[in-house]
Amino acid sequence: MAESPKFSFIVPLYNECEIFPDLKNRLNALMNKIDGTCEVVLVDDGSNDLTPAFMEETGYSDKRYQCVFLSRNFGHQFAVSAGLEFALGDYIMVIDGDLQDPPELFFDFYRKIAEGFDVVYGIRKKRKEGVLKRLAYYLFYRILRGVSSYTIPLDSGDFAMITKRVAKILVKMPEQSRFLRGIRSWVGFRQTGIEYERDARGAGDSKYSLWKLIKLGSDGVFNFSTFPIKLFTVIGIGCICSAVLYFLYTMLRKIIYHDVPAGFPALLFMVILFGGIQLLSIGVIGEYVQRIFLQVKSRPLYIVSKRIENGEEITEF
Repeated sequence: MAESPKFSFIVPLYNECEIFPDLKNRLNALMNKIDGTCEVVLVDDGSNDLTPAFMEETGYSDKRYQCVFLSRNFGHQFAVSAGLEFALGDYIMVIDGDLQDPPELFFDFYRKIAEGFDVVYGIRKKRKEGVLKRLAYYLFYRILRGVSSYTIPLDSGDFAMITKRVAKILVKMPEQSRFLRGIRSWVGFRQTGIEYERDARGAGDSKYSLWKLIKLGSDGVFNFSTFPIKLFTVIGIGCICSAVLYFLYTMLRKIIYHDVPAGFPALLFMVILFGGIQLLSIGVIGEYVQRIFLQVKSRPLYIVSKRIENGEEITEF
């Protein structure tokens, strides 16, 4: 591009060939309405369908589209991080490729940015998803708010507009267990939210399996809270106190009544209970140790295999 773009749209994609034409049409229509130069940073997260081919065709034919191809599937959070690294705009908007987050809300977000905010995030006031999934999301955000050491907005996702200085800080943060909405809250600056009704997927199935959702949720809890460790410290103290009280009770029965209570079932229960608590405590500690292990290896967050910019393939980056 001869002129550096004012606005960048980051769109992570993973096997989204069914919805890609509609995504492109809506982005083109939006950019035509915006007063200022725009670019779209499409990030392929190791798709194994026709998504990369659609991206190449778009990148070579329309210079407003920058395409980043990761060497394999690294995950949604890493794909967004790659987009943040290569986005050139002064104001950067992150949207999902499934069109559940309507890009047309750009104007509402930018009005808040123009008021002096550095981060404007979307707040999902309504979801077009199953009851159980909506309930799980509802509980997760409130539990996370309760245990987190930092204030993470309720019902907010990665759908947001941020300034370039915030994007630069996010790129510099080398956290392997990435939970971007938490990191985004942690950096501070002036932040505000906009409520919106989240749409259903435009086509295809969700790429976030139950396991991936659990992993993302655990990253949010363990990366931004020491509550699990503190909780099991309290439980451990409670167990010790219970054991001491039970021992004193047994000794008193022995001294006063000259018998020991027939408590084999109770003893078995206590052994199983405390053993389970110990194993669970070790598991919680292991979650933190695992994150330390991944971090100290200092591997890159993602590997870019190819880029297309200004209609040409970039070989050095």
